[in-house]
Amino acid sequence: MKSDSCQATNDLFQPALLDTAKQRASSRVFNPKEFKLLALRECPTPSQMQLCDTPDKAAAYWREHIPANPHFNRDVECFVVLLVNTRRKILGHCFISTGTLDTLLVHPREVFRPAIIGAAAAVVLMHNHPSGDPSPSEADIKVTRDLIRAGQLLKIEVLDHVVIGQPDNGQNGYASLRELGYFYS
Repeated sequence: MKSDSCQATNDLFQPALLDTAKQRASSRVFNPKEFKLLALRECPTPSQMQLCDTPDKAAAYWREHIPANPHFNRDVECFVVLLVNTRRKILGHCFISTGTLDTLLVHPREVFRPAIIGAAAAVVLMHNHPSGDPSPSEADIKVTRDLIRAGQLLKIEVLDHVVIGQPDNGQNGYASLRELGYFYS
């Protein structure tokens, strides 16, 4: 007898439960968002550093601005893209990814998104090696070639990929994959 009254009670509340579930589902309707490009901070740069036409200038820009980024950690690999216009003047930079001691995950979608939104004509790829040795790894070379191909599809030129290390013994502390011959012509 007890089970019959429970069944009757459940039948009485069942429609109310369904109505509540429908209300919750309708309140979770996906609504599109409006996006905009937002500058996070000013990066005052001397006029001689505003033109990025050599790896020296890209490395100087890195040393001036990237360590000041709150997400930068010199103990792990960090990937940054410099956005430049058709005259190779730096429009800005975007911090793309933070990795581990010797690995970094980079995807063309994340690399070229700020370039598209910021209307950049070209990009300079940059990342650091926490070991201090700027020599590019096989993975660096492969990722660079993949990003060059992606940039060609988007008509956004990849000017260089500069690997930042520590300057020592008269060395400049960076390696340019273009200067080392890893870019296809």
